[in-house]
Amino acid sequence: MKAAIRLKYGSPDTIKIMESDIPTPNKDEILLKVHATTVNRTDCANLTAKPFIMRFVLGFLKPRKTILGTDFAGSVIAKGSDVKRFNIGDKLFGFDDMGASSQAEYIIVSKDGNILPIPENIDYKKAAASIEGAHYAYTFIHKVVIKPGQKILINGATGAIGSSLLQFVKQFNVTITATCHKENIELIKSLGADKIYDYTTEDFTKDQEKYDFIFDAVGKSTFRKCKPLLTHNGIYISSEVGSFAQNIFFALTTPIISNKKVIFPKPFRIKQTMPYISNLLTKNTFTPLIDREYSLDTIPEAYEYVLSEKKIGNVIITI
Repeated sequence: MKAAIRLKYGSPDTIKIMESDIPTPNKDEILLKVHATTVNRTDCANLTAKPFIMRFVLGFLKPRKTILGTDFAGSVIAKGSDVKRFNIGDKLFGFDDMGASSQAEYIIVSKDGNILPIPENIDYKKAAASIEGAHYAYTFIHKVVIKPGQKILINGATGAIGSSLLQFVKQFNVTITATCHKENIELIKSLGADKIYDYTTEDFTKDQEKYDFIFDAVGKSTFRKCKPLLTHNGIYISSEVGSFAQNIFFALTTPIISNKKVIFPKPFRIKQTMPYISNLLTKNTFTPLIDREYSLDTIPEAYEYVLSEKKIGNVIITI
């Protein structure tokens, strides 16, 4: 089988498309033919080992898993004798932020892994695009208590996290302000934003509006800049730890010394987030954004594009 392999941490030019043996499932495993996967922010961190802390979980000097990929949508083509829950031909999707080796034609998954049936109305591409960003967006809204009528600002509404987050918070009957590039204003309006800042010409931190929550889905702002925009008991959450890991420090200290708080969105277990995502897909109340598609053979180009930080939503790899 073909697989996207890298033997060391580095840039996209370290990725090689190589032939590898099709794995054989053990008695408690499933062999999936991968139809679609993505190149996402987690994949880029796994490729580059940045931030440096990634090395402590992926392998300090070199990656323990050589095949890249964290999410997948595929079909069951073989299974072990202990697998009773799924059958040959079933369509499944899943995610493993530590690496699923899914940027390949076939993968092995545990019968008890982070997998679910793909909802009937969802194709492989949409299924693959619906997990990684939505998984982290779920964390944002479940670390706080959102009430109808509140005001929320989402910085970076076109990314995989931001576009998912926008659709998730819209269900709470709140007023949403979002930031995006001017080319995507109509798109973000269609997803539910009530007010939009074009970040190429406007600075949302100069506004006089007050927000109950500021969700920085791209980690491009700071608590210091956003604090004046928060209500008396307002909360700031960023998708990044900050340049000096200050958001972890603020998450520990602000609940003690300030009414305005920082919450660090440590992700929930994937087994908890995936049923939520699957339910929204089934009800057609969540549609993941898809920016571009690449083939497995051109996956280094997909990584280059994602690392350029120009993508909206998700970049799909069709296999």
